[in-house]
Amino acid sequence: MSDSFPTVGIIGAGQLARMSVAPAAALGINLILLAGDSSDSGAQITNHVVGDYLDVATVLEFAKKCDVVTFEHELVPLSVIKALEASGVVVRPSSKAFLYSQDKAAMRERLKQFPAPESRVITSASDVSEYPLIAKVIAGGYDGRGVWKVESRQELEEIILQVGSLLIEELIEFDYEIAVMVARSPHGQATTWAPTQTVQVDGICTMTITPAPALSELMSAKAQRLALDIAQEIGVTGVMAVEMFVKGDQLFVNELAMRPHNSGHWTIEGAVTSQFEQHLRAVLDLPLGDPSMSAPMAVMGNILGGDKTDMYRPYLHLMARNPGLKFHHYKKEARPGRKIGHINLLGDDVVELTQEVAHALAYMSGEIDE
Repeated sequence: MSDSFPTVGIIGAGQLARMSVAPAAALGINLILLAGDSSDSGAQITNHVVGDYLDVATVLEFAKKCDVVTFEHELVPLSVIKALEASGVVVRPSSKAFLYSQDKAAMRERLKQFPAPESRVITSASDVSEYPLIAKVIAGGYDGRGVWKVESRQELEEIILQVGSLLIEELIEFDYEIAVMVARSPHGQATTWAPTQTVQVDGICTMTITPAPALSELMSAKAQRLALDIAQEIGVTGVMAVEMFVKGDQLFVNELAMRPHNSGHWTIEGAVTSQFEQHLRAVLDLPLGDPSMSAPMAVMGNILGGDKTDMYRPYLHLMARNPGLKFHHYKKEARPGRKIGHINLLGDDVVELTQEVAHALAYMSGEIDE
């Protein structure tokens, strides 16, 4: 029997790849992952090849099995992506767009007509006279890593000694942070989900609330328009997260992530079409799905690794307490601060939802036992 269904290759085999398996299976799409190890979260449950994504020959060999290649992290070198494109492989998003999720300075330059914190690249602390400020590594930082709030010249000098040139940005005293997930297909069809408020602790997202409770309808529409315009400006294909600061009636673009993203995990149960299905549709140039919410509110909580290792037993208490809780476990080794799963809960009372999810997270981590 000939298989008319395409094969999508994902470079990376972490939890984002794992959560792509179910929608791919539902659509009959063949999925294959380039994994660093067979124990990787996604590799545990689907077809994969073990290899080094930094090695051009390995990635080219992997791509021969695929009709389209996409990514689940930003760490693939542009040189590798360009080598794929030069050999005729369909890569989505393309190297031209992917650059802006890897290089913060290039992103700021390309999006300079969009509202954002004032920024510039420096190589010496003598280039700066006003503090405090935000300093970022130009490439490679995520989840709070590679980002510093700098209070003094001495602090800045120490960071420059470690990493060299930096992107520095004005410190925005924002009210809260949001993310707008957007999807765009090769022929330019694009959709957005409701803007999500992201709750950060030490630079790591611990919870998301959708739609962002304090965001007015007017501001919500403005944020979605901004995300759609950015997607078109850089020509992205697939799902992208546009992270923004909200200050009064102002929006400031913070960062981009060109892949399914933690701030879109609520869409698995909370939207008609999840970010993972939408990403597959987009990279295959299928018509995009309905991004509407399936409930008035959706709250997602990240399960972070800690001292407690038994993640199965807590189900007994939590499922009995609230049958609406939806658990997504990534089967990753639990390390302190590492995202090892998430919980979704839908409803119409944001206070109740956030309290229930916070309780579940505290119970799973061992902070409470009732």
